[in-house]
Amino acid sequence: MITEIKHPLIQHKLTLMRKKETTTKDFRELLNEISMLMVYEMTRNFEVKKNEIETPVAKCKANVLVEENIVIVPILRAGLGMSGGVLKMFPNASVGHIGLYRDPKTLKPVEYYCKMPSDIDKRTLIVVDPMLATGGSSSAALTLLKNKGAAKIIFMCLVAAPTGIEVVERDHPDVPIFTASIDEKLNDHAYIVPGLGDAGDRIFGTF
Repeated sequence: MITEIKHPLIQHKLTLMRKKETTTKDFRELLNEISMLMVYEMTRNFEVKKNEIETPVAKCKANVLVEENIVIVPILRAGLGMSGGVLKMFPNASVGHIGLYRDPKTLKPVEYYCKMPSDIDKRTLIVVDPMLATGGSSSAALTLLKNKGAAKIIFMCLVAAPTGIEVVERDHPDVPIFTASIDEKLNDHAYIVPGLGDAGDRIFGTF
């Protein structure tokens, strides 16, 4: 299941990110801000429970999240650009890392790094990557996490192409997808159109 978050503030910031003249500094800051805002929608159905607290005035029962065992998992390298914003919303979360790159000839994902907490079977994993293009790397990352025991995973991206959505939903129908935009298509080089270019290059200034 995919959720396209159409909040006006998110859409405004995404438009600024798409512009080719947007600087690396501004691109990073906007991505961080959008990631924080997307967490609000992503956590809309998270369970809460009543805890007794004491305010300066009186004791009361107030809502707190039941879900506390969060692991933020950026897919390297571009996913690092989103992890900071999510981490601000979950400051006590653990951070795992998956390193995958797309072979330029075959367009297939190749794993080169993976480091996770040992108890991911008991955690909720929020996997982040700005672009869901072909879906190959994202699907491979989700498969890798499941093979390591992950049972509850959420995938969050900035921009998605129909092709990538189809692949992830086919391979991982149990993983909800949250995105700020479902774009038109992929071009001949597997870039999202209209997209925003190579997110990793724009985040890290490696043009």
